[in-house]
Amino acid sequence: MKRLGFDLGGTNMVVGIVDEEGRVISKLSCPTRARRSQDAIAADMANLVHELLVKNELTPADVSFLGVASPGIANSDTGVIEYANNLPFENFAVADYMREKTGIANVSIGNDANAAALGEAVCGQAKGTKNSVMITLGTGVGGGIILNGKIHTGINHSAGELGHIVIHHGGRKCTCGRRGCWETYSSAVGLIEMTREKMRERTDSAMWRLCDGDSKRLSGKTAFAASRLGDEAACEVVGTYVEYLACGLTNIINIFQPEVLSIGGGISGEGEYLLEPLRRIVDFEQYSSSCPVKTRLCIATAGNDAGIIGAAFFQTGV
Repeated sequence: MKRLGFDLGGTNMVVGIVDEEGRVISKLSCPTRARRSQDAIAADMANLVHELLVKNELTPADVSFLGVASPGIANSDTGVIEYANNLPFENFAVADYMREKTGIANVSIGNDANAAALGEAVCGQAKGTKNSVMITLGTGVGGGIILNGKIHTGINHSAGELGHIVIHHGGRKCTCGRRGCWETYSSAVGLIEMTREKMRERTDSAMWRLCDGDSKRLSGKTAFAASRLGDEAACEVVGTYVEYLACGLTNIINIFQPEVLSIGGGISGEGEYLLEPLRRIVDFEQYSSSCPVKTRLCIATAGNDAGIIGAAFFQTGV
């Protein structure tokens, strides 16, 4: 019997066959084309599952479980995607739809960030643990919490929105409507905005050269790349960014005290250049700084397949 994981994204959708060790045996993907109707997108989801089964000479009866990871609020009790911020799904019974259209009897859904966190617990840095947290540093700051081997979803399946803890009361306006959310300071978008502000102040900065004199071409890598060259302005940006990121990470550790806290997303590609100053601040500021056992802070390793893997384990957990 095979288990399938489906990762539904705003840009692409991908489904894979996942073994008991969390290895992706085979997968297929296609563009989501998110501006279409929920019915059109759901039809493509079912077709993609069918194509994967045909490719691997399998029938629906060979599949023990299909897990679907979606952005937004995915109610695993009802199988309904209640809301998805970048997709047209609203109170759509995806689990029932996929059962009917694919012939797979056992289908469950969940949030995509939670799926990534579970994938990291199955075969990434948190493998072998029961309590872990994963954050992703991308357009926003996503999060997933694993407690006692299971995803913590809260009473309404929307727990784990770690990017929306406030670290600066009355601070920058967030897309969620609050001010000072961690996401506004520690996401790639937040880092880019800090970089742009510093470049306006420092027209002599190497950051200008790295984006060919056009501030619209800068990315989350610009300040880090220039700081490696010793650029003073870039070092200031990176230093401030790390302080904001460390503030949120320390809050998470103080609340959950997980065995592992892993960092994924584009900015995590900075590796030890990011981790070394982060660990120094977090180790000093966390409430448990004097404890012999502390949370291990690391870069996530499950990669782009984390969502597929996690979705395939929605039913069983770690």
